[in-house]
Amino acid sequence: MNLRDLVYRLYARRVEGRLDHDQVPKHIGVILDGNRRWAKASGGTAEQGHQAGASKILELLGWCSETDVQVVTLWMLSTDNFDRPENELGPLLGIIENTVRQLAADGRWQVHHVGTLDLLPARTQTVLKEAEQATLGNKGILVNVAVGYGGRQEIADAVRSLLLDHASKGTSFEELAEIVDTDLISSHLYTRGQPDPDLVIRTSGEQRLSGFMLWQSAHSEYYFCEVFWPAFRKVDFLRALRDYAARHRRYGT
Repeated sequence: MNLRDLVYRLYARRVEGRLDHDQVPKHIGVILDGNRRWAKASGGTAEQGHQAGASKILELLGWCSETDVQVVTLWMLSTDNFDRPENELGPLLGIIENTVRQLAADGRWQVHHVGTLDLLPARTQTVLKEAEQATLGNKGILVNVAVGYGGRQEIADAVRSLLLDHASKGTSFEELAEIVDTDLISSHLYTRGQPDPDLVIRTSGEQRLSGFMLWQSAHSEYYFCEVFWPAFRKVDFLRALRDYAARHRRYGT
């Protein structure tokens, strides 16, 4: 261990020691941003960047398991990413599939897909469905893998699901208009039954949501981190938790 690593570990231990575990967010959303820029800066390929970012996910979940975090949502592939060239998108989907398999095989997490399955290749759909089925009984952290996810698409899908559900029950448009409220729409989201994210972390220095959990993040706290996702460290995670604990959430009051 060199001096730099020693100083880092001591500093991380200091930050962790001062963390108020009573103020840890129950649901953390993470926008895994900066894989390609990290790779470019280190002279690597986009695929190498995505692979490094995938490896960081298991580390993050390990850190979360040391706290009282109950739900983690990982934005791994957005609906906008389908516009990328096939020579990048194909390997990226393969990396995502392998990562989801690893999460399921680990045995500690409950894996749940959030996103539009119809947009994904059949092989990716199968991997996501099998991982979700295989981990249903797990008691650990609920890990939402956001693959083929877009916030606007989610709201559109929720409204469509709501309309189809009530059409099958014979509900008239007039009757439906009387009962539609935020709770009813929420019950048709990809994350129905889950708590909304308390904290949303975005790496790479970008300070925008880019459509991530638009409905659920109405009252979330945001933490924007300068480092690219593959370089995200435990101390960066602990700083995000410390920053969250220091805030006073008023929910408009």
